[in-house]
Amino acid sequence: MPPACFPVVAIPVRNEAQHIGPCLRALAAQRGASLSHVVLLLNNCTDGTCGVVRALAPSLPFGVVVAQRTWPPPIAHAGTARRAAMQVAAGLAGSDGIVLTTDADGRVAPDWLARTLAALGTGVDVVCGRALIDPEEARLIPAHLHEDDRMETAYATLLDRIHDLVDPDPHDPWPRHTEHSGASIAVTVAAWRRAGGVPAVPLGEDRAFLRALRHVDAAIRHAPDVTVCVSGRIAGRARGGMADTMARRMVRQDEMLDDSLEPPRAGLRRARARAVLRHLRGLTPATGPWHDAVSGLAALLCLPAATVAHMARARSGGMAWRRLEASSPALVRVPVRRADLPMHMDAAQRIVSSLLVASDIMPALAPAVTSVVR
Repeated sequence: MPPACFPVVAIPVRNEAQHIGPCLRALAAQRGASLSHVVLLLNNCTDGTCGVVRALAPSLPFGVVVAQRTWPPPIAHAGTARRAAMQVAAGLAGSDGIVLTTDADGRVAPDWLARTLAALGTGVDVVCGRALIDPEEARLIPAHLHEDDRMETAYATLLDRIHDLVDPDPHDPWPRHTEHSGASIAVTVAAWRRAGGVPAVPLGEDRAFLRALRHVDAAIRHAPDVTVCVSGRIAGRARGGMADTMARRMVRQDEMLDDSLEPPRAGLRRARARAVLRHLRGLTPATGPWHDAVSGLAALLCLPAATVAHMARARSGGMAWRRLEASSPALVRVPVRRADLPMHMDAAQRIVSSLLVASDIMPALAPAVTSVVR
């Protein structure tokens, strides 16, 4: 990172008197790097959170900025609060600074900041870390939910490996993970501004933020060594959030997997299309190779070549991909039933194995190895 880097952490807080102390002490215990400030955005708090923070702040090795907000119930959600917290943090960090965000019920690892800054030092704009459930609280969650989560995560990893082999991202090499959790996201202020900040949506503001960053071609690293321990509570602060999901699944497991997952052949087609688009945008328009790439992408997406040619010229690759993906009948998301997961995992593993064999045999043709598993 540049020597003038000023990392600031932004945390949305709603009635976290029990957890905010451990959260701040974990940030204070960082090794190998230090924070400038921590911004706490107190969102409609009605408990003793503010008093806990005031008592602890003088002993902390960074400045603590407490911003209290009282919003009407319809907008007093995590999206509004995280957006506002990061706005304050960005102002403190400055145009060349770094903003990190985590959750008030989280305890970042002692090397969280150092490893995050090291990942940013490779030239990326964004670093996503992993959120791990507190081991003590995890014991209160039924074993079958842990197994279901393990299987779903393994499947997501297989799909991501297909994308890595077909459309490798130099900024996000393997190994990596697939999480986009607000419990651990770091972003340069410049990229945060380009993306327009965190979308003020009621649910999934972290995923929405990553989509906005991809839209402006931010370089994103999913660093497996950046971790934070989060609460495994089932009485959450955000309706529809992780706690609500766990509580619901303890009564009855969801029939469908996460809506970001799809059958492996669909994932393979999506990866191939993204790879062709990346190749296409690196060509000189209206040349023979450019027309060939347009024709190939049009066939993959089941779209007219003229439509593909027009959309591919968008201002950013992320914008072009979003438009093509939304328009293509071949890329309509197909949900995956949990009961079918073993079948899909077998199919995904076979595709990954074929891609690995092909890349070993024909390393020079790695971007095109998907032809072996059509």
